[in-house]
Amino acid sequence: QVQLVESGGGSVQAGGSLRLSCAASGYTSRPFCMAWFRQAPGKEREGVARFYPKNVATSYADSVKGRFTISLDNAKYTLYLQMNSLEPEDSAMYYCGARLSAGSCELASAIAYWGQGTQVTVSS
Repeated sequence: QVQLVESGGGSVQAGGSLRLSCAASGYTSRPFCMAWFRQAPGKEREGVARFYPKNVATSYADSVKGRFTISLDNAKYTLYLQMNSLEPEDSAMYYCGARLSAGSCELASAIAYWGQGTQVTVSS
């Protein structure tokens, strides 16, 4: 049973930083990709950043490029999201997701496994 557990959320002022973690367990094979999504009240879940372990590739939503960095600690099998220069618009519940089969992690509909989420609140 694949389990993803997020941590690291909190409340910060605009311009501040947070580092989210997603501890993964229960895999029988390495995920094809892992990703961070976020969902604000009344809005759809949107992709923030993706990590593809096989070729160590990353991709980001335009709204976070240059501010957020996704990374994976293979030894701990923990996914991270370093968030700098946070803006009030970044406030949302942040979710970690993964899929084992080949394909894209850009859309929420493509994700097979989800964590429970961690709240990020950025005040102006």
